[in-house]
Amino acid sequence: MTELVQAALSPPNLVATGLLIFVLLYWLTVILGVLDFKTLDLHLDADGGLTEAPHDPHLSVAWLNSALAFFNLGRVPLMVFLSFVALPLWVGSILTNYYAHNTSWALGLAFCLPLLIGSLLVAKVLTTPFVHLFATLEKNQSGTNPIGKVCTVLLPTSHEHLGQAVVKANGDTLMLNVKAASAATELNKGDTALIIDYSARSRCYLIEPYDDAS
Repeated sequence: MTELVQAALSPPNLVATGLLIFVLLYWLTVILGVLDFKTLDLHLDADGGLTEAPHDPHLSVAWLNSALAFFNLGRVPLMVFLSFVALPLWVGSILTNYYAHNTSWALGLAFCLPLLIGSLLVAKVLTTPFVHLFATLEKNQSGTNPIGKVCTVLLPTSHEHLGQAVVKANGDTLMLNVKAASAATELNKGDTALIIDYSARSRCYLIEPYDDAS
């Protein structure tokens, strides 16, 4: 065990170890309820691609959209996909540098490129069964319309910054990504708010403060 820790913290494996630690810390915050597992999700437009500037072919990202679709990104949450990348990358880095007797940070970084490509392909295979699952979850959640219902803010939000709120709708408890509807409004953790609309562009619900005593 000590040897494994030493190998993980050795210079050639620091990149892979850093990514794995980031993923583990993220899931820890999800388990503790601090973040939702879609907090760092990619924000795609209605056509399933990244938003691109109109009438500017030099800024076209069609190739990137195709790459994202190939790797199931946009169909499974980003952090779910990244989790399936981080683990094989870390294992591959540890084994490769061990059998190559490598202690050089530069050579370890060079090994990371083919290992990353291999890990991306492994992640594509492993996440494919989850595509249908998350599509079903999205469909079920969209069938439970929370607009017009009162929610409780879990993570602070404003018109510019994404937050989270929890709401009960049709007997289900939903965790929603939210933003303040008004530019002058800020909502803090524990505030009560009314869900007034859904922004397809930002993929979040718009809320405004709600006084249940009124």
